Amino acid sequence: MNQVIQNMFELSDQQLFDIAEYLDSGMRCFFHKKTGEIKTIIDPNNGYGEEEDPIQQEIEENWGDYFEFERMPSHDAYEIRVDFTETIDNEELQDKLMDALRKSKPFRHFKDQIDNSGEYRQKWFDYQKQRFIAYIKKQINDHYLALELKTGSSIL
Repeated sequence: MNQVIQNMFELSDQQLFDIAEYLDSGMRCFFHKKTGEIKTIIDPNNGYGEEEDPIQQEIEENWGDYFEFERMPSHDAYEIRVDFTETIDNEELQDKLMDALRKSKPFRHFKDQIDNSGEYRQKWFDYQKQRFIAYIKKQINDHYLALELKTGSSIL
């Protein structure tokens, strides 16, 4: 098995979730292909991190050694909230969450509702975690398939 792919497939679910959380909080997240190390930097496109970060400089100087994870697009994050809302067995809360998602700033309104929902708050966090993990795993699988297509042979 190609060592890069093996290292990526050996990431734990907690590491995969951490990657998704870094991305969701406005960080850029990189996987070092040789060492398996995860590195994060502040995304300068978010208005932070004006100073040159030594980690950023190291990544830029060795770009080929890294795989950059992509942040989940907001429309996908929105769909996760819709999907979760559809699984709820409490009709009153389900209606409140759907209403929140129809308003401007739907993420903010969804958060306000779910934060005051008792047991459903933890259910949301668990659901979101699993969907974030699946999103990061898909990026790894897509990267593997791209490498396979590029080389013309199976990497595993």
